[in-house]
Amino acid sequence: MTKLRLRAETKADLAIIAAAVQDAILRVGEINYNMTGRYLTLRMSRFRHEADMGARAQSGLRFDGVLNVKARGIDRSDPEAMAVLLNLDFEETDAPGGIMKLIFAGGGELHADVEALDVILADVTDARETDKLPLHPE
Repeated sequence: MTKLRLRAETKADLAIIAAAVQDAILRVGEINYNMTGRYLTLRMSRFRHEADMGARAQSGLRFDGVLNVKARGIDRSDPEAMAVLLNLDFEETDAPGGIMKLIFAGGGELHADVEALDVILADVTDARETDKLPLHPE
């Protein structure tokens, strides 16, 4: 299987990455903001929606040019707590900068003030099959 590697610099690009990371599972302790380097990274188990079968790959998601990060509804006291990433969105507030929004199941959100839209998604392992499929009850 091919490892995915995508870069987003526009909202249209971001929509593709958002679709690729929907239903990604991660530990809260795998959300890291480097204030000096001005980047935010997430290490996750990404459900491969683009695959014909149920599969997950370990992936990294990186946001560059991050000025600050605010969390709401995410308890960071237990680094082993699990979170499910549902969507990414970008709201331009001061072109080219704006707010990158990471939306999690259960109502949790991260808001990152960024200088510009600059996101990279990269699979770091080959995919492994899984019979645990994401559920989206109506």
